[in-house]
Amino acid sequence: MQLKPIEEQVVVIAGASSGIGREAALRFARQGAKVVVSARGDEGLQSLVEEIRSGGGQATAVVADVARYEQVKAIADKAVAEYGRIDTWVHAAGVLLFAGFEDTTPEEFERVIQVNLLGQMYGAKAALPHLKSTGGALIHISSIEARRSFPLHSAYAASKHGIDGFIEALRLELRHDGAPVSVTQIMPAAINTPLFSKARTKVGVKPVGALPIYQPGTVAQAILYAAQHPVREMIVGGAGKGILATQWMSPRMMDAALLRVGWWIQKTRERRSPDHPDNLQEPIRGDDRTTGDFSRWAFRHSLYTWMQRHPVIKRTTLIGTAVTTAAMLAGRNEPNKR
Repeated sequence: MQLKPIEEQVVVIAGASSGIGREAALRFARQGAKVVVSARGDEGLQSLVEEIRSGGGQATAVVADVARYEQVKAIADKAVAEYGRIDTWVHAAGVLLFAGFEDTTPEEFERVIQVNLLGQMYGAKAALPHLKSTGGALIHISSIEARRSFPLHSAYAASKHGIDGFIEALRLELRHDGAPVSVTQIMPAAINTPLFSKARTKVGVKPVGALPIYQPGTVAQAILYAAQHPVREMIVGGAGKGILATQWMSPRMMDAALLRVGWWIQKTRERRSPDHPDNLQEPIRGDDRTTGDFSRWAFRHSLYTWMQRHPVIKRTTLIGTAVTTAAMLAGRNEPNKR
C-alpha cells in the first residue's frame, strides 16, 4: 500500500485543540499538509488555525463533540467540501477520569466510553467512505492501557481496551475487502499533555501519568510516520514497551509491581477537590497548550520509538537490537534539556 507524502495530504485531526492532537496538527501543517482540525472548544481551535496560517499553512476548524456521530460526520463532510478528499484521519480525542471503580458513577462510565471508544468508532465510520475511495491512513491514538490497565482507571482502561478490539476486527474486514486503507493503533505511555490538568479526579490530588513521562512530540512523530508508512501499531516510549513486555511475560509480575507503586506514582502533592473544573462533559476554556505541567520530568525523545521509525536498522543490525532491548527494559531516553 502506497501512502502519499505529507506535503500532498489532506489530514483530519479529531481532538486537536491541545496536547497530542495540536502538536500533530502543527507538524503536519509545517510539512505542507492541508489540515482540518476539530475539538469541542472553539477557542482552542481558532488559536490553532491562526498559528498554522501565520506560519504559511492551510487549516480549517470544525467544532464537534466526537460522542455525537452526526457531528463527527460533519468533520469529514467539511474536509471534503473544503479540500476535495481525506488522505489521513487521526483520532486523538479523549477524556480521563481518576477514580476507583466503586467511586465511578454510571454516568461517568457512560461518558468516558462515549468519548474514548464510540468517538473512535464514529471517526472511522465517517472517514472510511472517503479513505476507501482514494486510499489513505486511519490512525487511532489509544494508550498502552489498551493492553494493560492501571488502578484508578477502570473507565479509561475499558475504553482503551475497546479501541484495541474494534481496530483488530476492522483491520481484518478491510484487508478481506481489499480496501486501500492502512489502520494504525498508536499506544503511548504517559505523555506530558494538559490531559492530566483537565481530568476529573476523585483521589484528592491532581493526577500525573505514571513516570517516566514523554513530551507530546514523541507521539506526533509516530503519527506523521504512520501517515506515510502503513504500520499495524506503534508503542510510544520505551517505558511503555517495557510495561507491555512485562505484561506479556508475566501478568502476575505486572500486578505485583502496580500493587506496590501503582497508586502513588499517579498522584502529585497538589490538592484537588472533586468539584475542580474538568473537561469530562464540557471543554475547559483557555487551555490550548501542547504540553502539560510536567516538562521538567518529561523526555523529549524515545530511543525505542525512534527504532520503530527505522525498521531496517531495527531488524538487521546488532546495534539496533541492543538499543531496542535496552529501551524496552530500562526506558532509556534523552531527557528534556531545559
